[in-house]
Amino acid sequence: MPTSISEALRSQAADAGFDTIGIADPDAVAEAGRHFTAFLDAGHHGDMEWLAAKADRRRHPKALWPDVRSIILLGMNYGPKHDPLSVLKRKSRGAISVYAQGGDYHDLVKKRLKRVARWLVGETGCQVKVFVDTAPVLEKPLAEAAGIGWQGKHTNLVSTEAGSWLFIGSIFTTLDLPTDAAGQDRCGSCRRCLDVCPTNAFPAPYRIDARRCISYLTIEHKGPIPRDLRPAIGNRIYGCDDCLAVCPWNKFAHAAREQALNPRPALDAPALVDLAALDDAAFRQMFAGTAVKRTGRDRFLRNVVIALGNSGAAAAVPAVERLLTDGSPLVRGMAVWALSRLASAAHFAALRERHLPAETDPTVRDEWR
Repeated sequence: MPTSISEALRSQAADAGFDTIGIADPDAVAEAGRHFTAFLDAGHHGDMEWLAAKADRRRHPKALWPDVRSIILLGMNYGPKHDPLSVLKRKSRGAISVYAQGGDYHDLVKKRLKRVARWLVGETGCQVKVFVDTAPVLEKPLAEAAGIGWQGKHTNLVSTEAGSWLFIGSIFTTLDLPTDAAGQDRCGSCRRCLDVCPTNAFPAPYRIDARRCISYLTIEHKGPIPRDLRPAIGNRIYGCDDCLAVCPWNKFAHAAREQALNPRPALDAPALVDLAALDDAAFRQMFAGTAVKRTGRDRFLRNVVIALGNSGAAAAVPAVERLLTDGSPLVRGMAVWALSRLASAAHFAALRERHLPAETDPTVRDEWR
């Protein structure tokens, strides 16, 4: 394939709003596939069964599409304009991960990927498939193989130009394109990302146990969050940026240029008490067009109530108490736990006497005990 096509491809990617691009060989992630297998075998994926369901396709890009000859990885910067960890000191406010405060990146990145892919098809007549996060693709190892960055000790991608703040999309193509040199690990002896984790989710550098990760617990996990991990969640109600934000390579990052990725005012440190009052319709309206909506109201309220329980604010008791009769057992159970921390012993005992006899869900009953 002429070099001019690769050069033109990079120009098209920049015009489409991507900050970085690299090209990888589909066979370049064999070692990452073995690490992924070990991750699954250890049970570190928790209840994300969809990871195991199509494991072979994740391990081998050609198992996903046998005709693929090259994989184009594109990165879009979503860097924050301020310190994303400053909200953690505001206990009455909710911390939503930077990537989820604006419009849903899946829609934006995929739209831009399709724009680049259409150009490539028009120029060469090749076949393409476009993927953003939801397909069985090992994006981070592929991005490393394409030279966009490297997987740091926190297992996330790190770039010398964008730090930790990159959305990654991929274009699988039947073209044989010149590949880029793989990214080189530049973590050195640094372990800030490992040490900052509130729940000790890293059993070793470059390994993560999702079952202890706050991002997993607040987004992917469907049931009650384990009691021993609830206090460490603090006021994080959707995701966690701690290990990303402390990376020294962020000093080279810049704020997102895409307006759609800028935080919506309503999602920038919202008041926890206000969020606790959301019914399903209000939740859908507030988070329409964002990644938060995918989690659903009940799981989101679970997180909010845990954050209220960690706030130490006795003034929040009425808001939490109203949730003892919520239609979701998940929310009711977390309300019991939060009240055990916020209400006086006498008031909690009175609530228990009033509500426990009528409670039918065994999980919620267990929270009262």
